[in-house]
Amino acid sequence: MWSVGRFAARSVMDIRNLPEQERGIYNRIREKYTLTFDKLKVGERTVRILKAADLEEVLAGKDPFADVSEFPFWIRLWEAALVLSYVLCSQPERQGRTLLELGAGLGAPGLAAAAAGFEVTLSDYEEIILDFQRVSCAASGLSGVRPILLDWLAPPADLPLFDVIAGAEVLFRKEFLQPILTILKTYLKPDGVVYLAHDARRKCLPQFLEIAREDFDIAVGRQTMKTSRGEVAILVNCLKRKNRA
Repeated sequence: MWSVGRFAARSVMDIRNLPEQERGIYNRIREKYTLTFDKLKVGERTVRILKAADLEEVLAGKDPFADVSEFPFWIRLWEAALVLSYVLCSQPERQGRTLLELGAGLGAPGLAAAAAGFEVTLSDYEEIILDFQRVSCAASGLSGVRPILLDWLAPPADLPLFDVIAGAEVLFRKEFLQPILTILKTYLKPDGVVYLAHDARRKCLPQFLEIAREDFDIAVGRQTMKTSRGEVAILVNCLKRKNRA
């Protein structure tokens, strides 16, 4: 079990302190959404995470319960992302190791990992999401974090291999299970490790683990978080390539 550290729901941020480029991005996003920063404590460092303050502005009148596949998963800071943040920061070897966060959304795990010493690539499928990540990197004083567009169905050919691949709440649609597994098999170093964090109720999780067992040894940890909606159980799966020798 991992201990989830200090997390403040809201953080005051003086936008004038942002570099000019990121300040311009922030002002462009602010034309569409009301914005706020969440704050995550990582050891002695503080990570600031830009987010939309009003989910209704993002939904634009759409009913997320009518078609869950239409829900903008990236816009919310999920409990699984918080747990994954502390799992990554608790790894004994971090300095200089490369990490890819899949479906990073607001990027809390990747940003926390960068603050802890990883060389981080954040990935998602829309430029607006990467803009949120760019502002958060600058607001957190992080350099060297690389946000990239990554289509799970057509990943770029020039993507390097990574020591760690991580993702929180990425297994939410059945049609993405095999593509995500292919990415893990293709872009993870032979001795690398995968960390996937999900709400224990996520229905696609056991389906994914079933098909992943052919290529990976899988361990699991469980963390219970208290939220305004009650207790939420988060499962963190650790995947390592099977030894074929």
